[in-house]
Amino acid sequence: MTIQHSPARPSARDFPIVIVGAGMAAYALARELRKRDRDTPLLLVTADAGTVYAKPLLSNALAAGRDAGQLASAGAAEMAAVLDITILSHTRVTGIDTAACAIDTTQGRIGYGRLVLALGAGARRPQLQGDAAHDVIAVGHLDDYALLRRRLDALGRPAHIAILGAGLAGCEFAEDFAAAGHRVTLVDPARRLLAQLVPPPLSLALLRAWRALPIAVRQGHAQAVQRAGDLLRLQLDDGSMLDADLVLAAIGSRPNAALAREAGLATARGILVDGYGRASAPGVYALGDCAEYESGAGTLLRPGVAALQAAARALAATLCGTLTPIEDEPVLTLKSPLCPIAVCAPAPGTHGEWQLAHEDQRSIARFVDDGGVLRGFALTRPAPALRRALMAQLDRAVAVA
Repeated sequence: MTIQHSPARPSARDFPIVIVGAGMAAYALARELRKRDRDTPLLLVTADAGTVYAKPLLSNALAAGRDAGQLASAGAAEMAAVLDITILSHTRVTGIDTAACAIDTTQGRIGYGRLVLALGAGARRPQLQGDAAHDVIAVGHLDDYALLRRRLDALGRPAHIAILGAGLAGCEFAEDFAAAGHRVTLVDPARRLLAQLVPPPLSLALLRAWRALPIAVRQGHAQAVQRAGDLLRLQLDDGSMLDADLVLAAIGSRPNAALAREAGLATARGILVDGYGRASAPGVYALGDCAEYESGAGTLLRPGVAALQAAARALAATLCGTLTPIEDEPVLTLKSPLCPIAVCAPAPGTHGEWQLAHEDQRSIARFVDDGGVLRGFALTRPAPALRRALMAQLDRAVAVA
């Protein structure tokens, strides 16, 4: 991808920095910009209400009895006043004209000095057959969580919930639902929990931590979902059936890149950016879950709150005149009260093996390549000091490579 290093227009500072989106990335960037610059006009444009909430809380709020309203920490009007920015809520961006340095919205055309796309990622929805396929819920937004709560509240009793996917989100939802008194069946094509992230001993450690919870794990791939009276009936690829009150899809997310793609920006899975967050048109940047970064081995997505916050700090510095590379924050965390796990997965295609150790009542797995170099790790009950030490070893290993 060829990155244009010039600003969008020579008089860029006479126009606002426009941020499209109102998720954690958008607000994190606005906060970081205001720490550095109180004067440059900032305009945030969002198709929703602009409510501030922490997306990671969606998967562990039920047991705490928190509804969607309680997860919201501030509204758009409050954030506009606190940060001294303009927020256009319920305003959809319909197009981007990079030549004219403008966006088209449902409230008209808006010019920008620099444009930041913080479009986030949408929850993936499984391709299912059957008359109840549209009843499967995927929670990727506060509104989705509100729908989930309404469905559960309408039952008026403990539910049996089938969760499609046993990755980070699926496992977090499973533990949260079980702790709230519901029965859960996790359905995943893999034979074990977190199969794409951690070695078998850590999957087993999580399963053992759940032994007192009403959580079952079932291997299989859902193909269809039908109405069966008041229940939803899942048909799996082995021909077996599973009845549940509610079906939740937790099979990952997809970067929201359609708007950028339609504008002619370079995209792959997400919006392609360089190490500074710059997209393929002058003065256009992408941040958060919608961004896909160039790297020496190709391109990569950088999910997780830590990665988002690091990117917001660096991009704010760049937009304020100090070109600052975005450092990777590769550690993901399973937010499990019973068995928290921190994971820094090795890059796809890395050859090597997991080496397991047990220290201070925690399991530590190190992924070592064929040359004996540390390329990833996973550990239960992660202590900050140990995590920092492993990251330092990993950084040195990458530097040597």
